[in-house]
Amino acid sequence: MTAKDTAKDTATDTVATALPVEVRGLTVRHRRTVALDAVDLGLGTGVHGLLGPNGAGKTSLIRVLATVAAPAEGRVELLGRDVSEHGPRAAVRRRLGYLPQEFGYYPGFTVRDFVSYVAWLKEMPASRVPGAVERAVDRVGLMDRIDTRVKTLSGGMVRRTGIAQAIVNEPELLLLDEPTTGLDPEQRVAFRALLREVGSASTVIVATHLVEDVAAACSQVAVLESGRIAFRGTTAELTALGDGTGEPGDNPAERGYTAAVRAVRSHRAGSATAASAEAAR
Repeated sequence: MTAKDTAKDTATDTVATALPVEVRGLTVRHRRTVALDAVDLGLGTGVHGLLGPNGAGKTSLIRVLATVAAPAEGRVELLGRDVSEHGPRAAVRRRLGYLPQEFGYYPGFTVRDFVSYVAWLKEMPASRVPGAVERAVDRVGLMDRIDTRVKTLSGGMVRRTGIAQAIVNEPELLLLDEPTTGLDPEQRVAFRALLREVGSASTVIVATHLVEDVAAACSQVAVLESGRIAFRGTTAELTALGDGTGEPGDNPAERGYTAAVRAVRSHRAGSATAASAEAAR
């Protein structure tokens, strides 16, 4: 074997063993506001919850991972590729699915049209598109509305259409920002089952402020507070964090989430106080 062959095999092994999502020192700024502050995060196959209050940085992180926003600093590798360059970024986009909090569509589009359009954007082979579209729409329970114009659907149905377009290409990386908005309790149960199904072979990240969704569907969870990771672990560990804390919440997972957020806020307040005292000397 030549040195060139050895180098090629080593590079292949590196890509094969890399985590689907690897973020190092990720910083995002919106004008003078720091939305993400030097975040380090590595995620493997499975369903991952991204919890945090409004303004914590969840959407900023999801947008960077979806390659629709660029960080101010840091390194982002998705599916074994550095997405700072156009070529790798375009290749990754074909292999991921993304549901933003709000998505646009042409008023005249039916559900079939819209999901087919996204499949085309993902450069799926034309012969595969009709079957892939029907499968995705069926998985979200909208086959009876597949030829209905999206603009006439209820809010929950529009959201399910959004989920269908996100999974039409059987993504290796699925990014969902507040996906259960507008879904009724029965639809939420079905959605959680779908997440577990997709997460058996892919990396799924669900950004939400709803602890119950994370506790029911996710195996891993990261809590964001003020642009920093406040907690990282399993949902069982988050639940254990809430046991006996006396924090507010209807269940231990909610109390664990509250405890994690409160700990970061307390630490930040303490650091600010110490800095002020030092400056006053």
